[in-house]
Amino acid sequence: MSNPVFAPPGDKHELETGIVFSPRFDKDGLLPAIATDAHSGEVLMMAWMNEQALALTIETSIAHYWSRSRKQLWKKGETSGNTQKIIELRTDCDQDVLWMKVEPQGIGAACHMGYKSCFFRVLPTGQAPHEKLALEVCADAPLFDPKEVYGKK
Repeated sequence: MSNPVFAPPGDKHELETGIVFSPRFDKDGLLPAIATDAHSGEVLMMAWMNEQALALTIETSIAHYWSRSRKQLWKKGETSGNTQKIIELRTDCDQDVLWMKVEPQGIGAACHMGYKSCFFRVLPTGQAPHEKLALEVCADAPLFDPKEVYGKK
């Protein structure tokens, strides 16, 4: 997108209390976006949006993201069929994070590993951190096999 779609941030007071959406993208032109299940409230994933991904998300009501590793725009679920229909889109007080309440489509897996949520492991607390800190899977079995869906090795 050559021309900015969104209003530039105004002064701090306007940014934090005003009614004009002025997203504050980071130095790389990205904004973190957290997707939660609109019905259960479960956190499904966090990904990045650039201005184009955000504009497409608002326009289509389907989540679009920017892949930092592939350096390209992606429509969530384009390959797997597990799209995310936007029910509500919120920004935080200083407009540098998005919270999306979504209805998962397809079989409902948000994670590329096949799980419903990308947050399927628990990190223990209450102990000194060490090199071999063990994660515990806290989710049911994956909903799909990534090798079958994405054709990865």
